[in-house]
Amino acid sequence: MGLMSGKNKLVVGLDIGSSSVKVCELQNLGKKGGPRYQLQKIGIAPIPPDSIVDGDIMDTNAVVSAIRQVIADQKIKTKEVAISVSGQQVIVKKVTMQIMSHSELEESIRWEAESFFPTGQSLDSYALDYVIMEERKAEGNMDVLLVACRKDKLDTYRSCAIQAGLKPVVADLDVFALQNVFEANLNPGGYEEVVALVNIGANFTNLCMMIGKKSVFWRDLLFGGNKYTNKLMDDWSVTHEGAEELKQGHSAENRDPAEVESSMSAVSEAFADELSRNTEFFRANFKIDRIDKIVLAGGGSKVANLVGVLKDHFRINVERLNPFNLIEDVSKGASGAEAIGCAACVAVGLALREEGDR
Repeated sequence: MGLMSGKNKLVVGLDIGSSSVKVCELQNLGKKGGPRYQLQKIGIAPIPPDSIVDGDIMDTNAVVSAIRQVIADQKIKTKEVAISVSGQQVIVKKVTMQIMSHSELEESIRWEAESFFPTGQSLDSYALDYVIMEERKAEGNMDVLLVACRKDKLDTYRSCAIQAGLKPVVADLDVFALQNVFEANLNPGGYEEVVALVNIGANFTNLCMMIGKKSVFWRDLLFGGNKYTNKLMDDWSVTHEGAEELKQGHSAENRDPAEVESSMSAVSEAFADELSRNTEFFRANFKIDRIDKIVLAGGGSKVANLVGVLKDHFRINVERLNPFNLIEDVSKGASGAEAIGCAACVAVGLALREEGDR
């Protein structure tokens, strides 16, 4: 979703997640032979538990403080940022419409959007945007991607960035940022693979189904890394901090990772079932006979043995996305990039955006 237009230059990616704030700054090295980027800054700052609940910011001061901290730590001078949102108050739909002028489409898209909103919620409560994905002139129709987000949710995220001294110039969705970073790091070849991009955050999981380099299905799942944290706290009487260590495969509070494996596996199996239901829905509706690969991203993808559980469940290749695979590094950003790893995917995807993007 574009908030405003401006000159085309890369912005700082600001990922306000439920457990942390991540920032990423890239430099565009030119487009000769294809786009090339160099990592300039990458950083992360934690947010206290329950500061953001189900995607809604509950403690603005804590979020603003975390943003200020990570910007200061990385000595980022650029004020223009791209932010993103996800969750149940975000709607993404692909609709097929007759080819028409942009002025006609502006009016028609409002009528089209009305049918997607939950009962009792009006169009006026949502920020609405759209983009034409494909025109088929021979058939006289086109595919339009419609995106809507509750205005109060978007305004709160924008307000936190502004209070931290930044200027949000692009508003995106987590799932589109994920697609962005996947495409930027895609090696030549394999373009017709059917890939499930799965970004596991603290509270939500973004699912994006790709056929080659084309995204065709998007969904936010009500599952995140906090499921593991809460399960470990309930089953093993450990603190929040201890549970966070255990789910990463580290010993904590006199508990060993092997000791809590049953609890971890129970959550991973439940997640595999949820993911399977959604990918089966995709296959049935798009008449796709296979999924070639699952690519994991987000901090939740680092959970111990999750890759193994998903491999056993789906019987296909499962891997973690390296957001810096084809992005050149500089010495001062190297250690930060390695430490954050796939948890930086949304931040990097946002940093690939340009001011004025839609």
